[in-house]
Amino acid sequence: MAQLRRTAIAALSAALYGFMPTMAAEPIGQATLIKTEVSGATGPLAVRDPVHRDERIRTSRSGLGQFIFRDGSKLAVGAGSSVVIDKFVYDDSQSVQQLTVTAAKGTFRWISGNSKHSAYNILTPSGTIGVRGTVFDFYVGDDGTTAIVLLSGAAQFCGRGGCQPLTRRCDCVVARPGGAVTKTQRVDRSILTRLGNRKALPFLSGDQKLSVGFGGMSGSCGLSAALEIKPTSPTDIRPPEKATPRKAISTEPGRGGQDTGKGGQDTGKGGQDRGKGGQDRGKGGQDKGTQGQDPS
Repeated sequence: MAQLRRTAIAALSAALYGFMPTMAAEPIGQATLIKTEVSGATGPLAVRDPVHRDERIRTSRSGLGQFIFRDGSKLAVGAGSSVVIDKFVYDDSQSVQQLTVTAAKGTFRWISGNSKHSAYNILTPSGTIGVRGTVFDFYVGDDGTTAIVLLSGAAQFCGRGGCQPLTRRCDCVVARPGGAVTKTQRVDRSILTRLGNRKALPFLSGDQKLSVGFGGMSGSCGLSAALEIKPTSPTDIRPPEKATPRKAISTEPGRGGQDTGKGGQDTGKGGQDRGKGGQDRGKGGQDKGTQGQDPS
């Protein structure tokens, strides 16, 4: 009897243990766009697949995922990225009490939803992005270096080196894990060189395209031309398109001169032929004279 009781308790515990993670992994949103390869906790994700709290989302080197959460917040995850939605407290009123995104590396675009601004926090290895009703792009490098570019609203970046506000469109801050935080300044093309990655902000430079709901309001902050600058290589050098016509034109006069010379030779030959005709006529006169002498 005791053995049966222990077996029953063990079975109940196993059932509860197996059930609890399922309850904890609550769906907090869904994928709205997937390109190339984007994976979650259980494998590759597809459009309309749910995403869950504490689920790590990864993209391949050319991957792109767009997600919308229950309060209307949106997150685009660019190529080579890793991110976790590790805190999501929903209050059943179409808003959240707390939503925390932990970005390990990669490129992202954040668009706030219906919740209070104080509900959102984005954690990076260099500090925390405080959201103030906002659209912004941010990048986390392999070494933890973080850059944020404001597109709409306002935000604040706080690290060990202090806090910097972003209040105007295209404001930019760069921070290092050691604590250094730059002053807020307008972003320009030099940001890609400073970050050591020409694809650090792909949604602005145009290296990756977002859907209208994620990218239509943003513009490029002057970074869209950055990818148009390409190093010159020997294979890029082509002969001038007019080289062949010029060569053909330059040889035509020579050919014309040769033809003219040939015509002159033909004219000379004609003169020789006329001279030969005159000789023939003279010979004919002599023949007539010989015939006139025969009757006498």
